[in-house]
Amino acid sequence: MENKGELLNQLRIDRNKVEPPSRAPWIVALVALVLLGVAAAWWWMSSQRSYEVSAVSAIVPSAGGAGSAAVLQATGYVTARRQATVSAQITGTMSEVLIEEGEHVAEGQVLARLDDTAQQANLAQARAQIAQARAQAGQFKARLDQAQRDLARQQDLVGRKLVSKQSVEAAQTEVDALTAQLTAQQRSVDLASAQARSAQVQLDYTTVRAPFAGVIIAKAAQVGEIVSPLSAGGGFTRTGVGTIVDMDSLEIEVDVNESYINRVVPGAPAEAVLDAYQDWTIPAKVIAIIPTADRGKATVKVRVGLEQKDPRILPDMGARVSFMDEKTATPAATEAPKGVLLPGSAIVQRGGKSVVFVINDGRVAMKPVQPGQNMGELRLVEGIAAAEQLVREPPAEMQDGSRISVKK
Repeated sequence: MENKGELLNQLRIDRNKVEPPSRAPWIVALVALVLLGVAAAWWWMSSQRSYEVSAVSAIVPSAGGAGSAAVLQATGYVTARRQATVSAQITGTMSEVLIEEGEHVAEGQVLARLDDTAQQANLAQARAQIAQARAQAGQFKARLDQAQRDLARQQDLVGRKLVSKQSVEAAQTEVDALTAQLTAQQRSVDLASAQARSAQVQLDYTTVRAPFAGVIIAKAAQVGEIVSPLSAGGGFTRTGVGTIVDMDSLEIEVDVNESYINRVVPGAPAEAVLDAYQDWTIPAKVIAIIPTADRGKATVKVRVGLEQKDPRILPDMGARVSFMDEKTATPAATEAPKGVLLPGSAIVQRGGKSVVFVINDGRVAMKPVQPGQNMGELRLVEGIAAAEQLVREPPAEMQDGSRISVKK
């Protein structure tokens, strides 16, 4: 009975007993707090991450001129067809550098000089050897003249039988020997003269001259530096004195998508607009289509010549070229389409919308855009100001406010 009573006591519910509080809500709250911290840390790290990107400028499309219409637009850069990095032809130490960046030089103008002490000494030695060889040749010439006179007298005496034939033969032998010696000495004079010309050439190599008229765009050497036409180890030897560009040879090279290359014809008219001067349209024409394609970019390079020369056009400037087709001519000028032109790779999708990333003080701002018609490799969009800098190919992780550094 006692056991039954104990069992009944164990089954009885004590309504006054206080149960300890459950820990489940605290665990849920702690997990939520940890997840919130992880999300905040991920957001902070994403905002602090810096992306290295390439920049592209938004450009204003040009209106088609009277009598022509654009069939394709492409971007590229101004290049110099005639450009040279001038160097000395021998290794030496710079004693004078007579050029500065931006200076106009004429063909043959002296750009720099090397220390020519050794070359001057070699030239003086070669000239002294010429003088010595000529003096010896003069001696042999005088002896030969005397021998020829002796031979003439011997021949006269042998005719009158006053001397023997042996004396005549000896005189003849002397003349022949001196003639051979004089010829050999004259060859020595020629050799010394050739050595002097070689020494003069080496001396001329110490003077660096402009191969053509142009503008200095880079000065690579200073007085006291060693210059050599060949690259030397250690990084202490310069291989160039300066770079000259013939500004009359400037042209534009553009990469045209191979899908549209059939629209470009050599000799066809074109119009060029520099990124630096959006309101200036330069008449141009297609010079040639380079007969090879870039497998990686699926593009073909096209050379475009500028019909006008202007000091504002500089090498490596960005430019946009509109290829014209007179067959599709319109009777009057057409208005430029609204919006700006961007490479298609600058437009990406975020949240189901088309956006671009505008560069502003080391960060990017995500802006929605309304893509329009395609113009070759470019896309017409609205909502972006002209000449605004944008990211060419935004990474998938890039967000609004991300840090960036622009590739040079």
